[in-house]
Amino acid sequence: MSDDSIEHFNVLVVGAGISGIGVAYHLSHRLAGKRFAVLESGETFGGTWTVNRYPGVRSDSDMYTFGYSFKPWVKDELATAEQIRAYLREVIDENNLGPYIRYQQRVTAASWSSDTRQWTVEVTRQDSGERLRYSADFVWMCQGYYRQDEGYTPPWPGMERFDGQIVHPLTWPEDLDYEGKKVVVIGSGATAATLIPAMAANGAGHVTMLQRSPTYYIVTPKTNEIAEALRSVDTPPEWTHEIVRRLVFKRSQEMAAQRERHPEAMRQWFIDQARQALPPGYDVDTHFTPAYPVWQQRVCRLPEGDLFAAISEGKASVVTDTIDAFTERGIRLGSGETLEADIIVTATGFQLSVMGDIPFSVDGKPVDWASTVTYHGILFTGVPNLAYIFGYFRASWTLRVDLITDLVCRLLEHMSERDATMVTPVLRDGEASMPLRPWMDPDDFNPGYLLRSIDRVPRQGDRLPWRGADLGYLDEREILPSADFEDGTLSFK
Repeated sequence: MSDDSIEHFNVLVVGAGISGIGVAYHLSHRLAGKRFAVLESGETFGGTWTVNRYPGVRSDSDMYTFGYSFKPWVKDELATAEQIRAYLREVIDENNLGPYIRYQQRVTAASWSSDTRQWTVEVTRQDSGERLRYSADFVWMCQGYYRQDEGYTPPWPGMERFDGQIVHPLTWPEDLDYEGKKVVVIGSGATAATLIPAMAANGAGHVTMLQRSPTYYIVTPKTNEIAEALRSVDTPPEWTHEIVRRLVFKRSQEMAAQRERHPEAMRQWFIDQARQALPPGYDVDTHFTPAYPVWQQRVCRLPEGDLFAAISEGKASVVTDTIDAFTERGIRLGSGETLEADIIVTATGFQLSVMGDIPFSVDGKPVDWASTVTYHGILFTGVPNLAYIFGYFRASWTLRVDLITDLVCRLLEHMSERDATMVTPVLRDGEASMPLRPWMDPDDFNPGYLLRSIDRVPRQGDRLPWRGADLGYLDEREILPSADFEDGTLSFK
């Protein structure tokens, strides 16, 4: 392919999910002079909300902070995947973003040249196999954090012996028939907590949640009473959206403060919610009393306590035990008992995808992400003109999309003002010897997908601006808008 045939962009965005669509909106509104495109490997937009098709799939975040800051959320408090896709379609259509998105284009490699001050991006079309090449001044990674074509299922002994079906939620068969069947769901995270009541309410004979250890849950209403009240008096949607967002932030602050000041009381509050929602005498100590501190793993939302309701009605049950092996009829537990099943669902997590599993190189040298240090969790030392969006673990992903997009747009404007074509984070004198930590501190937040790949992810320092991955929205909404691009941590050329 000749250089003349390579299509060039000022900004190339990878991924058309929540992050990529938000970036496209801001680029089209704030940097109208920049030529950009969004490359999406799938047939349509939506990312997580298109890939996941298991029963009941919905948001686990409150929608008034999940919705973009520029488009009020006007539907229910907890939204289904279908409602979220419809919301994203509205964003695309209302802002004429469709022409910028190129579907079925999977990025297979990206290489930076300091001589040309450009990225060369290799792409394979998923529909035809055609290979394409683009060049870009700046690459913006919005591809998410997990592999969308395969989930994580531990290699338990005897899986091949099981006579029924083994299904992972990420690759849910459209024709899966679970009517009247005995279903075992392995796992107790957000996916399991969504699947179990949905399957129980839609024909499954019985659904058992098999967990190795308990998880924290919080019972929430399906609708927001304040939002409903404001709508009932014809409050403009923008006002309702902003008022409710502020209330959510205030409650988040209060809960964070309680967690810091009274961790045991906070822990007991979550456990008491389960105790109050379950039948008298239910063994909450065994099944709903986690051994870890609140928020060390994600707290799962239960709209109207639906999981507890399914258990109380006898449609679902919980078994807390280990897996010894699969058998023809089900699962033999560590206790020696056998849990019979027709269908086993392995809601056991994701495979972490570091930068989309795309091989990156800078001036011919492969990038080892684990040897880089993050700048605010967005840019990386030694890697020029590249930004990455990674959302929050303990708050809505979209909140960080808005903050990061603002910072990167300001950075691109700043580069234009100072006539710079290259920007790279650099450690200042004295910072090269600062202690480095994992992307997330395992003592603070330790989901399995992160622990399994902790040696592959970028590092963070012990001070700003080399932190970011483990800071929350309430901190970053002050830190990121005030980031000083001329403090010596960014090298412009």
